[in-house]
Amino acid sequence: MAYIKSIFEKNFLEYASYVIKDRAIPDLEDGLKPVQRRILHSLFEMDDGKFHKVANVIGHCMKYHPHGDASIGAALVVLANKDLFIEKQGNFGNLFTGDEASAARYIECRITPLARDVLYNPKLTPMVDSYDGRNKEPIVFPAKIPVVLVLGAEGIAVGMSTKILPHNIIEVLEAEKACLMGKPFTLYPDFPTGGLADVSEYKDGNGRVRVRAKLDLSDPKRIVIRELPYGSTTESLITSVETAARGGRIKIQSISDFTTDQVEIEIKLARGVYAPEVVDALYAFTECEQSISVNLLVIRDGLPVTMSVTEVVEHHARQLVTILTKELELEKGELLDKLHLRTLERIFIEERIYKKIEEMKTAETVIKAVKDGFVPFLKEIGKRGVSDEDVEHLLKIPIRRISLYDINKAKAEVQEIQSRLKEIEKHLKNITAYAISYLDSVIAKVKANEDLGRGKRKTELTSFERVDVKEVVKRDLELRYDGEKGYLGTAVNAGTVVATVSPFDRLLIIRNNGTYVVTDVPEKLFVGPGAWWIGIADKESLAQTIFTIIYRDPEKGYPYIKRCTIEGWILNKEYTLVPEGAQVLHLDSRDSFTFTLYYVPKPRIKITKESFKAKDFLVKGVKALGVRLAEREVERVEVKH
Repeated sequence: MAYIKSIFEKNFLEYASYVIKDRAIPDLEDGLKPVQRRILHSLFEMDDGKFHKVANVIGHCMKYHPHGDASIGAALVVLANKDLFIEKQGNFGNLFTGDEASAARYIECRITPLARDVLYNPKLTPMVDSYDGRNKEPIVFPAKIPVVLVLGAEGIAVGMSTKILPHNIIEVLEAEKACLMGKPFTLYPDFPTGGLADVSEYKDGNGRVRVRAKLDLSDPKRIVIRELPYGSTTESLITSVETAARGGRIKIQSISDFTTDQVEIEIKLARGVYAPEVVDALYAFTECEQSISVNLLVIRDGLPVTMSVTEVVEHHARQLVTILTKELELEKGELLDKLHLRTLERIFIEERIYKKIEEMKTAETVIKAVKDGFVPFLKEIGKRGVSDEDVEHLLKIPIRRISLYDINKAKAEVQEIQSRLKEIEKHLKNITAYAISYLDSVIAKVKANEDLGRGKRKTELTSFERVDVKEVVKRDLELRYDGEKGYLGTAVNAGTVVATVSPFDRLLIIRNNGTYVVTDVPEKLFVGPGAWWIGIADKESLAQTIFTIIYRDPEKGYPYIKRCTIEGWILNKEYTLVPEGAQVLHLDSRDSFTFTLYYVPKPRIKITKESFKAKDFLVKGVKALGVRLAEREVERVEVKH
């Protein structure tokens, strides 16, 4: 058993770790899940400037992703609909209606210049073997912007989940700039469906956001929904409105969907109902308002970590400086290598060193002759000198190029390299300013890109009061009680109307045996004949209501009085006000009244009745026993109204 238990624990931990790190949670460095990273890697490899069939991209990506074509296709469509890193052609579905994309063989895509600019650098990208060992795939891309905030993410792993809302790319880049300049910044979500958002409880990415549809109320007899709240489609929103209408929550005549590339849902109102009266009910009972809880969980250094939006931006500001420094140093090294070779080529050709190898008969003597030819020019060449690899490069120069060598063109190229090296040195000394200028260039590209909507914010930030469902719903349902048959509810036809209620009210029912229960408003419920009290169970009003119960002891028939308030309960749980077996003679909710007890007549007893004032007795807890009124058997009670 111990061996089996250890196997289960080991396998479960490995599975949990795999799901968290390699499936569900995005990496902080590039903001991507593994399947998204593999899709972009495939598009980078396939990129030739033309569109590719999505089916071909999926097939190429299967070299890296071991979970089948369906998951790749679905992830590609979602990523393409972000309109950031993948340019699409064809029907990729409708974000507003929820319609699915066409089959992968009918639609096409290609990588965007923005993705190549902010993600692609093979020389700085750490690679690892693919699952079958035949190919190499990136561990993470060297992302220069906080991709996880721009794209957003949602995933459920083992024992944890992430919910990161998308943000406006321009605002994210401006925040990264502000961070580099040491200025304060604040970021709030921006949704592709537009709508309204109350971010007062966003808590820097770990609170919640309330979102609403944008309503057009220009016509008092109809409401037009122009923008959707995040997480809803036109189909789901229309379904919620129809459900609310069937339940009597809102009164509408019809609802029609005219959505194409813009949302337009028309709600025609019933006769005598006007738009301002329905708005709160739409927010309360339909998907026109929703609350979204957020949890910014990412993989950082191989471990799941909860971060704030500010921390993510600060991390990427530092990462941008690091990546740009590496890129500049890499380019500097390549330019120095190129300058060194161009210098060697110029001397090799101008000084006719190649002539000295004509009489050499072995490779060793050829190499020696070339190196000896450069000895007078070592000061010009510099510390690097002339290596065997340099000689090999020079010997591969074709005769045609030597004969057509243009000295002026070579000097211009050297000057261009030296000029670029000076720029790089300047950028390295002012790397923060260079990083800010890089972000400015990305912002300019985004604003010029119509596919990205020029970076304009789509969701309007505002604040709105919470709609109380109980306040929105009118109490217009008649609650009837049939005292003879014992049925209570809104669907009961006989009996008397005991209250006018809403579907969200709760009822306090005190039966004739002294038990009571709090329940939701029923359509038809058997509570027994002769119930003492039925009313709305509102805690504030009940806390002020004093119940007076006069009951008879089950053993000797003595009269007792109990005064209490009912302030707390568990829904549908039965409680009792009197001892088991006791008979309730009267129950009253008035604070002050007078009642008369009539005793059972007995020989030699002249006093057969006695009057009391209810107010003379103390109000106690609901669980307290009653106070005995007399040591005589009581027959009945009369109450003055």
